[in-house]
Amino acid sequence: GRLLDRAALRERMRTDLARLGFDRDLDPDTVGSKLTAAQRQLVEIMRALTTDAKVIAFDEPTSSLSDHETESLFALIGRLRERGLAVIYVSHRMREIFQLADRVAVLRDGALVGVRAIAETDDQEIVRMMVGRDLSTLFARGPSAPGRVVLDVDAVTTDDVRDVSLQVRAGEVVALAGLVGAGRSELAGALAGDHPIRSGAVRVDGKQLRLRQPRDAVRAGIGYAPEERKAQALLLHRGVRDNISLAMLDHLRRLRFVKAGEERRLAQHYVDSLRVRTPSIEQEVRKLSGGNQQKVVLARWLARKPKVLILDEPTRGVDVGAKAEIYRIIEELAEAGVAVLVISSELPEVLGLADRIVVMQHGRVTGELDRSAASEEAILALAMAADLTSNTSRGNQ
Repeated sequence: GRLLDRAALRERMRTDLARLGFDRDLDPDTVGSKLTAAQRQLVEIMRALTTDAKVIAFDEPTSSLSDHETESLFALIGRLRERGLAVIYVSHRMREIFQLADRVAVLRDGALVGVRAIAETDDQEIVRMMVGRDLSTLFARGPSAPGRVVLDVDAVTTDDVRDVSLQVRAGEVVALAGLVGAGRSELAGALAGDHPIRSGAVRVDGKQLRLRQPRDAVRAGIGYAPEERKAQALLLHRGVRDNISLAMLDHLRRLRFVKAGEERRLAQHYVDSLRVRTPSIEQEVRKLSGGNQQKVVLARWLARKPKVLILDEPTRGVDVGAKAEIYRIIEELAEAGVAVLVISSELPEVLGLADRIVVMQHGRVTGELDRSAASEEAILALAMAADLTSNTSRGNQ
């Protein structure tokens, strides 16, 4: 009837979690609001699998998953194929496509460009089909001549990071690299005034800041595009105009009223210059693609003309074409003298974008690499340095 057998539901959930390989990652009794982004992703996958489906579509399912969770998902997809289900897998990650797919269909601007058997193609051909040019042209960043120190982080300690020091100069792109849990996003949140700083100093153009809340960072000239744009950066049920003007309301208002004409002109200017694909500036942001949502977030901070821009996983969940445009925006910001701090888990992106790379592990900086000396192997060595030292010490004992 109207009653729910919670004990039976809980037992069925535990059985399903064990059967699908997610029992290490999810507790049936955890409240939804307490779940991490990765756990929420797993819950959505579980929900789809508990129906008697013949076709299951996965849309960027690994965007927030750890390596272990991704391996469990891939094993699950293998079992679904063996059971005769048809699987549609949407991804912008080439490694996943070539690991999972039998065939790949490429879409561009809403039209089917072509279909290839995975055994008869390679990632270069796929990228050319997606963006109309070769992968090597995605990163056009050449040698730069950084100017004065704009952002100076001096021995900053929070609940999640310890004694972190780094500098970003005008016209420079510095990447924060590291494995999951390294503390990169937590540091970014502290610099944006979202997490309390216990000790140390943060300076912009030599002036020490008191970052008690996000508005302190905004007023100091720091812009921040967080990793979880839907949950942390966007008003999903409001229009593009409202989302772009959000950080500019103090400049756009007269008394308690927003100057609507100026707000519309501002939003339209950045929609045009960043090539945001939207029917109008009144379109709800939730209806845009991931790449266009990210451009709206970037437009908000470009309108503010920040001295420092912190971008946490700026290309996560966006297609290769949108990635190329976001890289272009980052390049133009650096050329305009903005100090850019980028957090990315994609090593080719880190190597292609950054002038310098600061590597973190367990909340600490383990090393710094200049662009000329950086490689995937060198970054990973620093990202795992403490663990490797610890393992060697235990082995010697």
